[in-house]
Amino acid sequence: MSDTPVREEPESLGEIQFEGALRPKKLSEFVGQAKVRQQLVLLLEAAAKQRRTPDHILLSGPPGLGKTTLAMIVAEETDQSLRITSGPAINHAGDLAAVLSSLVPGEVLFIDEIHRMARPAEEMLYLAMEDFRIDIMVGKGAGATTLPLDIAPFTLVGATTRSGLLPGPLRDRFGFTAHLEFYSHEELTEVVTRSAVVLGVEWPREALAEIALRSRGTPRIANRLLRRVRDFVLVRERNPDVSSVQDALELYDVDELGLDRLDRAVLEALIVKFDGGPVGLGTLSVSVGEEPETIESVVEPFLVRQGFIHRTPRGRVATSGAYAHLGHKAPARNDL
Repeated sequence: MSDTPVREEPESLGEIQFEGALRPKKLSEFVGQAKVRQQLVLLLEAAAKQRRTPDHILLSGPPGLGKTTLAMIVAEETDQSLRITSGPAINHAGDLAAVLSSLVPGEVLFIDEIHRMARPAEEMLYLAMEDFRIDIMVGKGAGATTLPLDIAPFTLVGATTRSGLLPGPLRDRFGFTAHLEFYSHEELTEVVTRSAVVLGVEWPREALAEIALRSRGTPRIANRLLRRVRDFVLVRERNPDVSSVQDALELYDVDELGLDRLDRAVLEALIVKFDGGPVGLGTLSVSVGEEPETIESVVEPFLVRQGFIHRTPRGRVATSGAYAHLGHKAPARNDL
């Protein structure tokens, strides 16, 4: 049994508080996304020197790369409070008006999945972002009038996994846009190392690097796998070494490249059920019993990045690499 010390404090926290403890609080603590960090530092320092609220910020990229964390850091760096909501929660213009009218000067408003806002709310947001004003409709029919309402200057941080769905007028009102990229193995190792310190465990760097290797270039996944491996080591009374990491992640269906059950199910469906493709997204999602949006936004970006799937005008096609990884013989076809 390992003598690795484990602090009790993080374990007593709830899930939300625990995740918050793993988040960096300053841009200097944020690992990865070096270019975006440099740009944000410049943006925030310029605003501070000019004694104004920072420009509105749009962060795009796959889930789990740190968009919410960066929004929290913007609020922390500007010494302002943070208001959090999401696009699906804003169903009407009135929902957005209630949020905007209650903001205090300088507050940071974070809207996650901003591309899923209702269209009337988007149109209200245009004026709010540009002139810090909203128009409230009073009455109905011919007697309806519009009352302008000034709101406090604020900084909007919008996050989206599908920036292409944002209407042009909304996208153009952001003073700064950034696309977050998948993390390198070295960057993820640093993320896991920092999280291990928060957990209070002392593990060999090669074991942490093995977790990072299987984390799909995504910090959120890396932290989740770290916790699962920690549980495995604790319950099975194993030493926290590379072998334990490999055994734990095999138990959780995470292979040596980071593919999980759903990733392999998608590849198996492509190869076995549809002869390697091409196959449409809707058909593919039905075959594995998952929502098309999940396949498109979570599974596909990683499989395309790994070179296991090609997206073609006729549909998804499995590559020869996918055949090899799953142990199938690739057919002699030109589109592989």
